[in-house]
Amino acid sequence: MNSVFSVVKNPSCSVVIRAYNEEQHIGRLLEGISHQTLKDVEVILVDSGSTDATAAIAEHYGAKVVRIAPEEFTFGRSLNRGIAAATRGLVVIASAHIYPVYPDWLERLLEPFADPQVALTYGKQRGPESVHFSEQQIYHRWYPDQSVARQNHPFCNNANAAIRRAVWEQHPYNETLTGLEDLAWAKEVGSAKWAVSYVAEAEVVHVHDETPSGVYNRYRREAMAFKQIYPEAHFSLYDFVRNTSASISFDLLHAARARQLWRSMSSIFWFRWMQFWGTYQGYRQSGLLTPELRQTFYYHIGWEKVKSASRDVEPIRYNEN
Repeated sequence: MNSVFSVVKNPSCSVVIRAYNEEQHIGRLLEGISHQTLKDVEVILVDSGSTDATAAIAEHYGAKVVRIAPEEFTFGRSLNRGIAAATRGLVVIASAHIYPVYPDWLERLLEPFADPQVALTYGKQRGPESVHFSEQQIYHRWYPDQSVARQNHPFCNNANAAIRRAVWEQHPYNETLTGLEDLAWAKEVGSAKWAVSYVAEAEVVHVHDETPSGVYNRYRREAMAFKQIYPEAHFSLYDFVRNTSASISFDLLHAARARQLWRSMSSIFWFRWMQFWGTYQGYRQSGLLTPELRQTFYYHIGWEKVKSASRDVEPIRYNEN
């Protein structure tokens, strides 16, 4: 698969990782970074009060650890702290529960910055073997197999993204949002005539193995943030019924075609119900971020199959021990 982007000369980057009790996943991400063809990499872990070995594992791999108190945490604030500690002009943002598929992940993610108008890039996400079928469909819809040099909308995702630090200095992340700080940032810099690129070749596996309550919480939190970013947006009870029924029907059809219907039927129903019920409730609760909601939104633990387009690049072989 040929890239649609030019090559960045002498690339280097900082990688900022937000984490809370991620000892189960953080080692694989850091191992994947160590296998990258790009070697000039600074790794910064922003830890928001982990009580497990997350910080120790990061330090073992040579990462700089920046600590933030749990009561101070928001997604935007932790990013601002991590980027402030970065010393490189390009900053990669990665969730602690992702890991790169290919050794050229960072090189590919940084390629769009050869265009001086690009402020943000984000890459493809796929799930591991345990991913819920409906989550798999979302990955396919949001992260296609074709790159886009300059997209015409602000969608992006900070689980696998990169930004220009110089643009961040003028436009720091919103620290009040309950989520979607990435969308808000892309919308803001887009209004300042900066561009967003999508890089299909910069692929990661995103371990998102949530319970029903976890799915509900995620979409409720993001709906509250979306309503804050787009105050004119609405999501009615009719929208809940229409989107839930249409998505369940779509997923059942595709699961049957993939011969996964009986294995996936139960999760399809509860996942889509929780996704859109959480969205509906989030729109109704927008602006009502109590301390109890903060605890639920930011410290609800739990994380998750999708076949990707093939590339002529040998994937990373991770140490399973």
